[in-house]
Amino acid sequence: MKKTALLSVHDKTELEALAKALSERGYDLLSSSGSAARIRESGLPVREVSDLTGFPHIMEGRVKTLHPKIFGGILARRGHPVDEADAKRHDIPMIDMVVCNLYPFEETAKLDSSLEDLLDNIDIGGVSLIRAAAKNYRNVVVLTDPTDYALVVEEIDAEGDVTLPTRQRLALKAFRKTSGYDATIHDGLSDALGVERDVLPEESVMRLRKVMPLRYGENPHQSAALYEPVFSDMPFDVLGGKEISYNNILDIDSAMRGLAMLGSSCAALIIKHTTPCGMAVGATPLEAYEKAYSCDPLSAFGGIVGVTRTVDAELARAVASHFTEVIVAPSFTDEAIELIRTERPALRPVLWKGKRVSPLQMTGTWGGVLMQEDSLPPLPDPAKGEWIGKERNDRWEDLILAWKIAALSKSNSVALVRDGKAVGIGMGFCSRVYAVRFAIEQAGEAAKDSVMASDAFFPFPDGIEAAAEAGVAAIIQPGGSVRDADVIEAARKLSVSMFLSGHRTFRH
Repeated sequence: MKKTALLSVHDKTELEALAKALSERGYDLLSSSGSAARIRESGLPVREVSDLTGFPHIMEGRVKTLHPKIFGGILARRGHPVDEADAKRHDIPMIDMVVCNLYPFEETAKLDSSLEDLLDNIDIGGVSLIRAAAKNYRNVVVLTDPTDYALVVEEIDAEGDVTLPTRQRLALKAFRKTSGYDATIHDGLSDALGVERDVLPEESVMRLRKVMPLRYGENPHQSAALYEPVFSDMPFDVLGGKEISYNNILDIDSAMRGLAMLGSSCAALIIKHTTPCGMAVGATPLEAYEKAYSCDPLSAFGGIVGVTRTVDAELARAVASHFTEVIVAPSFTDEAIELIRTERPALRPVLWKGKRVSPLQMTGTWGGVLMQEDSLPPLPDPAKGEWIGKERNDRWEDLILAWKIAALSKSNSVALVRDGKAVGIGMGFCSRVYAVRFAIEQAGEAAKDSVMASDAFFPFPDGIEAAAEAGVAAIIQPGGSVRDADVIEAARKLSVSMFLSGHRTFRH
């Protein structure tokens, strides 16, 4: 029995080739007007949908395929007595393949089109065709992607028909297409209508597109890729060097967050395993980098550098003189790019565009997906916090730099800063006093007259006592411990100035 293929596509890539292949293999071709015209230009016989239904396209093409003779032919269960009897009674021919893709809503939305243009580009008939064919995949092959055309033709030649596993895979792909299409429409219309999206809705539907396949994940046994939401653009461009890895992207993310927190200051940071091992401000980007590097040269090995200013050849040469994976910056001179390309070709210069792709942070767990608002912590305000002991507004810039380092570091974290540079960073410790002791040991003599920041409250006075013994001049911390009174008493007793900001900055 001769088979029928319905072809109704907006994207006509490889349409003529597929139509020719199907016609040569005995398929009757049925098509909507636009696709039919293209097939007819190829000299192939094709029947239009309106000829089958006896009903013309109406409402400027809004209604074409929505007809019982079309959907009955797609949804009919072969061998089912009721379905076959109804089809015979109403003269409904069977449709064995549906080739369909959808109006370009996403592309239209990206052009900042009018609301009417957006509404006109919401596909109704196409989505219905795809869903119907996918539902009845045992009897109907559904094709939504031109890259699958050749495979289907090959299976017809090899097996006489499309195999069940392939039908199942294509059906699942079709449902993924339609679900993503609906999610895109929701987001696009929300923006067009000026409706603020609920950051944490009762049901979350997010369409993500693969933008960068990765060799593997954190470890070689884990597969990985980078995805981004539709209507988003990559917040960074890789300008050269080796392929970017999963771990590189995590560190680049930390670098971008750090640069955003550093803002307009002339500053540099070094990231290792998503946490800073150096950060500093300077009169020039080179000075800032050299100060940041001097905090912990051992940990900086194989790290990622971020700078808030343009990378010139002089800075590029300094960074390239050490083993560095990536350098992130808002701009690069041509000379800097050429120097990196010739002297350190594996080094990846990454252009940060000063933005991000999503207002959410998502973390997959064995218990589900954690979601939270992705926002930088509020900057401490000397007018809103509370000083314990002597006010040290003369050290405020160093205190804020220390606070930014601690906020960017893995919890529990503390940071010591003196003269615009990190001198000691304790991060990722289970005990806060251990973090304090590590930072002090790393700083050595530089701990004296430094300032210290903590990402969360001190649960006991021991951290304050260790800081005072090392000669720390001032501390910034959020407060909020049930033992705040003990901690405050220790600070007063030891003559350590302490600012209570009121805001914790955990980063797990």
